[in-house]
Amino acid sequence: MKRFLALALILASCGGAFAPPGTAAPRTPANPNLLLATTTSTQDSGLLDVLVPDFEKKTGYKIKTSAVGTGQALAIADRRDTDVALVHAPSLELDFMAKGAGSRRLLVFHNDFIIVGPTDDPARIKGKNALDALRAIAAAQTTFISRGDNSGTDVLEKSLWKQIAITPQRPWYVEAGVGMGQTLTVASEKRAYTITDRGTYLARREALQLTIVVDKDPPLLNVYHVITVNADRFLRVNKAGADAFADYLVSPEAQTIVGAFGVDKYGQPLFFPDAGKRDEDVGK
Repeated sequence: MKRFLALALILASCGGAFAPPGTAAPRTPANPNLLLATTTSTQDSGLLDVLVPDFEKKTGYKIKTSAVGTGQALAIADRRDTDVALVHAPSLELDFMAKGAGSRRLLVFHNDFIIVGPTDDPARIKGKNALDALRAIAAAQTTFISRGDNSGTDVLEKSLWKQIAITPQRPWYVEAGVGMGQTLTVASEKRAYTITDRGTYLARREALQLTIVVDKDPPLLNVYHVITVNADRFLRVNKAGADAFADYLVSPEAQTIVGAFGVDKYGQPLFFPDAGKRDEDVGK
């Protein structure tokens, strides 16, 4: 009896470290604090509000999120001020990886960019492809609101102007320097055009006087990757936590959540799961 009581006391003092047979042992990360730098679109769309609590519940990690443009998110990572990044500007991501700042880069999901504008469509761009639409906006000098923040959206938009050899100018071209949700609000207030990811637009549509005028054009594909910061280069990085979050995002459970997100409210998913695909096969 004494031996039994002694064993019981030992198990109790372990705080539940030993689980009964057939149950999963509680997860107790050595460092439960995890820093995530991500884009405003994942936050403004509401996707993070679903994924982060699910991840925390499953793993025991606690995430602190910085939602900024992709360029700023990668700059934060380059300063060793985050452990993992969820971003959507492939050209910037590849530069980040090439200099050894990132360890793993995994394809997670995609949605698409769209051009939205006033319902009366003053530049008459509805039905045009993205490049012809921008040409028409420039020719009419109709107000266009740019993110202007080196985000993934901003990088995509600037690349489109470059493809048509147009350097947009004030006063019709305005750089807001704010996140996607705020940019949409400015465009709505000024009766202007802008480029946005579909998810953020749908999440905020009811508060906007904007309609979709250009979409479903291949150059407007919007692809997201998760990148773990290189712990060999930056010793204070929470490598275990970063790997856990990256593995979670590409897991079947998280991919199911991504694919279902938005369907009940908007009648369509806001993002499309892509884990396991090659980048060149996204959207096919």
